[in-house]
Amino acid sequence: MKVLLDINDNKADFVLEVLHQFRFVKAKTISPAKAKFLEELSGAIEEVKQAKRGKVKLQSAKDFLDDL
Repeated sequence: MKVLLDINDNKADFVLEVLHQFRFVKAKTISPAKAKFLEELSGAIEEVKQAKRGKVKLQSAKDFLDDL
């Protein structure tokens, strides 16, 4: 399982040190740009899930292109 954590900068070193103590946990840091990308991707996936459940209506590709 993969988990993405958002940790305050002043506590990050401590949390990483604790995680590295567990043999079954592999922890690595990612760049702020990659973190932002993953957060936006996660939001987009959630929006698609909601659309499949009928809770939100997505914009059609044609409407999107017309807006450009």
